[in-house]
Amino acid sequence: MQKYSKKRSSLLLAGLLSLTALLGACSTTGGGTTASGGTSGSAASQLDSIKERGTLVVGVKYDTKLFGLKDPASGDVEGFDIDMAHALAKSILGDESKVELKEVTSKTRIPMLNNGDIDMVIATMTITDERKKEVDFSDVYFQAGQSLLVKKGSPIAGIDDVTADTTVLASKGATSIANIEEKVPGVKVLQFDNYQDAFNALKAGQGDALTTDDAILYGMAAQDPNFEVVGEPFSDEPYGIAMKKGETALVEAVNKGLGDMKADGSYNEIYKKWIGKEPAAE
Repeated sequence: MQKYSKKRSSLLLAGLLSLTALLGACSTTGGGTTASGGTSGSAASQLDSIKERGTLVVGVKYDTKLFGLKDPASGDVEGFDIDMAHALAKSILGDESKVELKEVTSKTRIPMLNNGDIDMVIATMTITDERKKEVDFSDVYFQAGQSLLVKKGSPIAGIDDVTADTTVLASKGATSIANIEEKVPGVKVLQFDNYQDAFNALKAGQGDALTTDDAILYGMAAQDPNFEVVGEPFSDEPYGIAMKKGETALVEAVNKGLGDMKADGSYNEIYKKWIGKEPAAE
């Protein structure tokens, strides 16, 4: 009888120790922090993190006139996308000045977003099915189409004049590369890290035409009157604001901000300020 009681006591003690260890592990797991600043038991959304931080960190272009261009003298970055970033900060945080801008290129914007360096990308980024596998997009905030920039007097007057013997310049990571390769099989494409480098190469005679979205090309033509945009757009390029996959609350907040801007007329003001005309009726 005494041996049985000791055995039962030992089993009971072992069970209590196991339960204590299990509860401790659960407590530790529930209290651990995540990269977004929340807890793994109830991880904070990106929207929560933005509100807690009090700043919206946005990836934008620094080399794209009309959309995101850095003034080397003042260090200021200006453009359509920049104004959109400030407007969304006002919508989400109540203060348009609560924005931190970080430079991205067509090649770096998705890696920087997924690495957590930025909250969102507002950088002339076309919504595509392929990109939707990596990021979530807002509603369309700008409708563009791909075209060509050439030196005035060029025999190239549109996409029909581009052949396999034509050298076309483009920016790495842009959808425009695949688009023109599909339109003109065998065309030679020289890729550059950013649009300004590609434009400088065109001015230096390294290629016959530069291709990207017409809105970007019009900005380049405004920089140098020796160049012009030719032909009709040959693709549909709807721009979206990119966010990390699964951040539904942030996507909804951005879409609400866009909707409010279109409803109160502030979107049209930004559009006319940079593009020089009212947006087409939807």
